[in-house]
Order: sequence, then C-alpha cells, then structure tokens
Amino acid sequence: MNPPIVIETLRLRLRQPVMEDASVIFEQYATDPEVTRYLSWPPHDSVERTKDYVRWCLSVWEEGSRFPYVITLKEGGQLIGSIEIRIDRYRAEIGFALAKRNWGQGYMTEAAQVIVDWALWQEEIFRVYAFCDLKNLASARVLEKIGMQREGVLRRWGIHPNLSKEPRDCYVYSKVR
Repeated sequence: MNPPIVIETLRLRLRQPVMEDASVIFEQYATDPEVTRYLSWPPHDSVERTKDYVRWCLSVWEEGSRFPYVITLKEGGQLIGSIEIRIDRYRAEIGFALAKRNWGQGYMTEAAQVIVDWALWQEEIFRVYAFCDLKNLASARVLEKIGMQREGVLRRWGIHPNLSKEPRDCYVYSKVR
C-alpha cells in the first residue's frame, strides 16, 4: 500500500511528518491534557518525547503498515493536528488528534473524510473503522459526520491512560464498501 505523501482538501494539507514538526506538535497539542484525554498516550512531558514520536512516525511509514499525517492549514501552513491510518490486509483503522484552539471548525471532519475516502478507493480495502471512548462525544460526532456507522459498544476495549489504568468501553464505527 502506497498512500500519498501529501493529501490536500479545500482548507487542509495532510503530509508526512518531518523532524522539524516535533516542537510544533509539542506546543500545539501533545502537552494538552484536554486533547490527550481520550488518547492512548499521556501528554508529552518533553520535546524529546515528541521527537521520539516523530521518529516513530517516519519508521512506520517506511514499514508500510501505518501512515501518520500531520494536518496543516493550507493558508499559512500552521500545523494543527494529526491523523493516522493503519492498514491491516483488507481493512484500515483511523485515529486522530487536533489542537484545542482548532476544535469546532470542521477541520477534523474534513481530514478524516479525505482519509476514509482514499482508503475505500483502494481495491484491497473493504472496511475503515475507528474506536472512541463512550464519553468522547466530539470524536463520535466526527465519525458520524463522515458517514461512519456506529456498530456497537466494545466493553473494556481501550486503555486511555489519562482517564484510567483499566480498559474502558468504546464505540466502534465503520464505513464499508
């Protein structure tokens, strides 16, 4: 699978991360406890941790199993978040994070829509899915806006270390062709 290195939408540019993004990711959203509340990782406590994350992003791109993108505004180029697609044979999973000051402006819906559409255009992908904590209403709304259907609740499914050390119930959403 060879996803594009850059994907553009009306207002956004999604691109492969570069090491120079680490300090911006750190400042914009990786340290924010509200942004990371429902994520599978705690807020970054140092820019070194964020540099490790960017190195990891570059390595998984090379492996060809996961494809993390940074999300930037087309106008001005400001980095505002990230979105990732993980390929597993005939299906793909997405996950995302967005800087708090950019919430409520439709940016994540726009980014997620283009990623899901790209995935379902691929001959080998039949299902795109995502999980979100039952209390993560904003992510659930993004998934619904892009046409994903809630399939149900997976009990004790995901660990969100910023909320609990124990697995929490999650919604599972999908879009299939």
